[in-house]
Amino acid sequence: MRAVYGDPRAAAELVPRLTDRQAAGLDPLPTEPAELAPSLLRERRAEIRELPDATRLLLLLAAADQYPVPTDAFLRAVMAARLDTRCLDAAETAGIAHAGAGGVVFRDAWTRIAAYESGSPADRRDVHRLLARVLGDRREAPWRSWHRGAGALGPSGRLAAELGAAADRAGHAGRLALARALAERAAALCPEPSARARLVTRAAAYAWRSGDGDRARRLAAAVTDDALSGVLALRAGNAAEAFDALLTAVVQLGAEAGDLGGAAPSAPTAPDTGATEAGGSAVVGLRSGGVAVDGGGRSTVAEWDGGVRANTAVGEGRCSSPSVVVGDGASGPTGRTGSRAAPALGGGDVLGAGVPTAEEGDRGAASPGTDGRLNPPGARGTARPATTIPQTTDPAALPPAADAALAGAASVTADIATPAPASAVVATPAPATHFLARATEAALYTGDVRRLREAARAADRLGVVPPGTLTGLVAAFEGRYEDARDLLKAAAGRCGPGGDPTVLIHAGIAALLLGDHTRAATATLRAAASARARGTPVTVAQAMEFRAYADFWTGRPRAGEATATDALWQAHATGQDNGACHLQAALAMFAAVTGDADVCRERSATARSYALAHGLGLPAALAQWALAFLDLSSGRYAAAATRLRALAAFGPGHGHRAIRHLATPHYVEAAVRTGDTRIARVAHADYHHWASTVRSPDDLALSARCRALLAPGAEAIDHYRTALDLHSHGTRDFERARTELLFGSALRRLRRRTEARDRLHSALEAFDSFGAPHCAAQARTELRALGTPAAPARGGPDTPVARLTAQQLLVARMAAEGATNREIAARLALSPRTIDHHLRGVFTRLGIRSRVELVRLVAESDASGAG
Repeated sequence: MRAVYGDPRAAAELVPRLTDRQAAGLDPLPTEPAELAPSLLRERRAEIRELPDATRLLLLLAAADQYPVPTDAFLRAVMAARLDTRCLDAAETAGIAHAGAGGVVFRDAWTRIAAYESGSPADRRDVHRLLARVLGDRREAPWRSWHRGAGALGPSGRLAAELGAAADRAGHAGRLALARALAERAAALCPEPSARARLVTRAAAYAWRSGDGDRARRLAAAVTDDALSGVLALRAGNAAEAFDALLTAVVQLGAEAGDLGGAAPSAPTAPDTGATEAGGSAVVGLRSGGVAVDGGGRSTVAEWDGGVRANTAVGEGRCSSPSVVVGDGASGPTGRTGSRAAPALGGGDVLGAGVPTAEEGDRGAASPGTDGRLNPPGARGTARPATTIPQTTDPAALPPAADAALAGAASVTADIATPAPASAVVATPAPATHFLARATEAALYTGDVRRLREAARAADRLGVVPPGTLTGLVAAFEGRYEDARDLLKAAAGRCGPGGDPTVLIHAGIAALLLGDHTRAATATLRAAASARARGTPVTVAQAMEFRAYADFWTGRPRAGEATATDALWQAHATGQDNGACHLQAALAMFAAVTGDADVCRERSATARSYALAHGLGLPAALAQWALAFLDLSSGRYAAAATRLRALAAFGPGHGHRAIRHLATPHYVEAAVRTGDTRIARVAHADYHHWASTVRSPDDLALSARCRALLAPGAEAIDHYRTALDLHSHGTRDFERARTELLFGSALRRLRRRTEARDRLHSALEAFDSFGAPHCAAQARTELRALGTPAAPARGGPDTPVARLTAQQLLVARMAAEGATNREIAARLALSPRTIDHHLRGVFTRLGIRSRVELVRLVAESDASGAG
C-alpha cells in the first residue's frame, strides 16, 4: 500500500503484475509509476487531455513543482510567467484539481503524475527551467539544481556535477529523498561511465537511508560495489555474504590508504556530536583519487549508510583534481592555497556552490513571454546574483558528504573505535572504520566466532581501530574475560545524547553483554532518536531490535511487545527483512512471557525458517530460547532442557554463543528439575566466571540462583538470600520474581511455610503485574501446595474483557474497530488462521456470537476503565 501511494485501486492493479520472485520478497518491487498502476495512469491522462491547453499548462507547471521533487515554487512561477490562474476553473469543474492556498491541489497522486507525464518533453523542460529561475534564494539551491537538471536536453557533465554537489548538500541536511533524486538525475546526465556508476551508487545509498529499500536494491543491481552490497545484504540478505563484502571493502580501503603513504595526523575540525565523550584516539583520513574522491563509490557509502558524518572546512565551491586534505582542507596537490584548494562542505550549507551564473542560467531557461505563455530556451529572463560553478565535468569528483576532506573523520573514528594510545594513531579512511563496524554486526548476526576473529585480524593488519564490540566479543569468546570487560565497558560508555546512531547501537549491544540493561535501553532509545533527527528511518528498527532485550529482562513485556511490533513493520517497510526476522524472534520471547503459546510457536517458526535460510544465528537462537522458556514456564522441564542443550550445540548461522550464555540460568533450572546436573554445573561455572569478572549485580544474582538450584537441601537457602540481595541492586525485575518463586518453592519443601508464603505471594504479585500468566500459575500452584487459597489475578476492572489474554485483547480491539481477519493478520504479522483461532477464543471467553456484541463489550470495558 505504501508503494502505491495508499491507493487501493493501484494496489489491486499491482498485485497480479508481480513476478513470483517479487511476491516472495526475493526481488525488489517496482518503483516507477508506470509500473505500479498503468491502467490508472491511462485513465487520468485521458481526462487531462480533454482540458483546454492553458489549463493543461498550469497543471503541468503545478505537477512539476510537486512531482517527483516538491519545491513550493508554483505561485512564483505563475507570477513570473504572467499566467492566468482562472484557467484552473476547467480542472475544478472536471473534479481533477482546484486552487489552494499554496498552489494546486490534485484529486490524488495519480492525477498529479498523469498531469506531469501528459505534457510533451519540450513543455516539461520549459516548466522546469521556469521553476529553476524563480528559485533564486541560496537556501533553495538544491531544488534549483534539480529543476535545471530536469530541464536539460541531454547529457551534460556540468549539470551532472552541479546535481552531484546539490545531492551532497541535501544529504548533509538530512533531506535524503531529495538527495537520492538529485544523485539519480546526475547519473542520468553524466556522460562518463565510471562517474555515472559512482553516482548510481550514491543514489542507491541515499535511497536506502531514506527507507526506500526497493529503489535502493534496484539501483544497486546496476553497479558493482562491495560496500553497498554488503550494507544491503546485512539488512536483507545472507549475513555471511554481507560480512565477506564488508570486510572486502575494509581491506580495499586500507590497501589504497597504504599505497598513498599515509598522511600526518591533525586535530579534528568541527567534530561530530558525541566525539568528545568517546575518549578515543584521533585518526585522520585520506582524501585521494583512490579513496575519498575517485574510489568507485566505496568510501561514500559509509556516510549514506548512516555511520559517518565527516565535516570539512568551507571552500570556494571550486573543485580541482584529487588532493590530500589534512586539517582544514586548504592545500592542493602541489601545496598551494587558493582557488584550487579542495573544497569541503562544513555543515552542508555552502549553497552557492554549483549554481550557474545569470547569463548561463538565462541561456538554458524558459522565460515568460508577453502573452503569458512560456518562451523557448534562449529567451531573455530575469537576472539573479552571479555565482560560480565547479570547474570540473566529473560529477563524482565533487566533494561527497561522506568522504570530503576528513577533518571530521577523526571524531567519527574516535566515536566508533576503542580507546588507543597515542602511538596507535595512523592514517586511515574513516569509512573503513564504519564498514568494520558493519562487518562486526554481520558477524554478530551469524554468531560466527571465526569471522569475528578474521575481522579483528584484518583491522590489526590494516591499522584500522576496530569497534569495541568486535574486540570485546573476540576476547569474551576466547575466554579473556577481563579484556572483554574493559573493551565492552569502553564501547558501552559512548551512549551520550545526539551521537552517531551506529555508535549508540554498538554501545547498547555492549551494555547488553555486560548486563547493564538501563544503559542498553538508554543507548538504543538515543540511537533511534538520533536516526529520526538525521532523517534515516532505516536505522530506527535496528536500534529497536536490541531495545527488545532490555524490555524483556526488566519485566516490560507489554511495552516491549508494542514497541517491537511497530519496529517490525518499520523494518518491513524499509526493506530490512533480516531485522524483521530478529524482531519476530523477540516477539516470540514476549509471547512466551505473556503465555500466548500459539503466537510464540508461530513467530518462532517464522523467525527460524527465515534465519536458517539467511545464516542468521542470532534470531534463530533467540527463537529457540523463546520456545524453551515457554516450556520452562509451563512446567515442561524436560522439553526446555532439551531445547537449551541443543542450543549449545548449534553452529554458526544456527545458534549463537551469546544467547547460549544468556540462557544459562534457564538451562540450569530445567536441568536440575530433570535430575541432569552434570552439564549444568559446567555451564554455571563459565557463567559465574563471566559474572564475577563484569560484576553485574543481575548476573551475580543469577549465578547465585544457579548455585542454589545445584545445592542440596538447606544449603540452597543462603544462596537464594544472596541472589535476592544482589537482585535488589540490579534491573532484571522479571528474573527477580523467578528467583522468589524458586526460593519460595525451596522453602515450602523445607517446611518453612511462613517465609515460603511471603516469597510466593511476592512472586505472584510481580508476575501478575508483568502479565506472565504461566509463571503466575506456577506461583499459585506452590501456594495451593502450602494450603493457601490461590489469589485471583490482580489488576483491571471486573469486566468480561478482563478475562482475555494480551494477544486476544489486541485482536478483539482491532476487530471491534472494524478490521477484517486478514487486516489484523497483516498488522500483527501473523497468519489469518491464527487470527481466526484467537477470535474464536475471544468469543468463547466472552460468551458472545457476533462482532456487534464484541464492539459493545469493548466499548463498555473502555468506559469502565476511563471511569
